[in-house]
Parts: sequence; structure tokens; C-alpha cells
Amino acid sequence: MSDTPPTPTKIELRIAALARRTALSEAERSAAAQAIAARGLPFPVRDGGIVAGYSPIRSEIDPIPLMQRLAARGVRLALPAIVARDEPLMFRLWSPSDVLVRGSLGIPEPAPEAPRLIPDILLVPLAAFDRAGHRIGYGAGHYDRTFAQLHAIKPFISVGVAFDTQEIEAIPMQPHDVALDYVVTETRTIDFRSI
Repeated sequence: MSDTPPTPTKIELRIAALARRTALSEAERSAAAQAIAARGLPFPVRDGGIVAGYSPIRSEIDPIPLMQRLAARGVRLALPAIVARDEPLMFRLWSPSDVLVRGSLGIPEPAPEAPRLIPDILLVPLAAFDRAGHRIGYGAGHYDRTFAQLHAIKPFISVGVAFDTQEIEAIPMQPHDVALDYVVTETRTIDFRSI
């Protein structure tokens, strides 16, 4: 019999990370979002580049302050729309002044008539991340399918947006999982491209 404790599953890791994230106060969440926006992205964004973010739900860190800062510099913004349960995300043009509509899962997204865009940079929500750039999402696989689709279309940069408390030691990986290029938190920018 081994004295080594069993390795936690992705589900167990997700539950624990989400509990830590949910325990943060509203003031801590807001300060973290502002700190990330003040720092900006850890690389230049070309004029007219397209950055796709997300509409924060539950206790996710809010990328909108960062996106507003990017928009002020002339970057085009997009938000995801869920097309179907087992499909990649679609990205539609979005401006901070646009009114959002509730999508099929109740998540705010641009109106259906908003033009579709293919992002150069993808800001990714997550439940947990590790020091190898692996992430745990919410289990539906939308971002895994989206990464695969985007990689087939053009190069892009993936940036996980998270609170420090969402970092975990290691995530058990599956063949379809793709590592992030960066993670930005309220105190750090972690570059995984050379790992």
C-alpha cells in the first residue's frame, strides 16, 4: 500500500480553485481587474489587431477594464458567442459602448448581426492554471475546440486571465488539451512559450 495520496481529478481541482476564487471579495476582484488593465498585455498589439475577451460570469476576473484600455489604443475587440454545445466559439465585433444580448447559455454576447472576427489574441477565462501553462476550464470544452479551430486558421496568442489564487501545482493533461501562451494575474505575467 502506497503512502502517496491519490492525484486529484480535474473535477476536484476545478471545485477547489473555484471555491478560492469565489471567496475573494468584490473589492479584491475589482482591484485585480484594474491592476491587470494598468499593466496591459505583455507584448505589443499591432494597429488594428483583434483581441477577443469574454463577458465575465460568476466569480471570473473581469477583462473589460483591460479591453477598454486596448480599445483606447485602436485595438478592435471581440466577444465570444456560443453557437452550439459541441462547437467552437464564434467571435463577434464588440465595442465597450455596445449593448449585449443574452446568448443561449445566458452569457452576455454581441448581437447576432455584429460582424464575425477571427482574433489575433484570445483572452481566456479559466478555473485553474499551472506553471506549465495548462488550464482547467468549466468542462464543456468550448475553448479546447476553439483553440483547435483557430490554430488551423492562423497563428494567435492565448492569454489566460486569472487571480493568483487560481494557480495550482499541476493539472492532469489529456491529448486534446493545449497550453496557454501566457497567464496574467493581478501581480504577475507568466510567459509559457519557452516551456
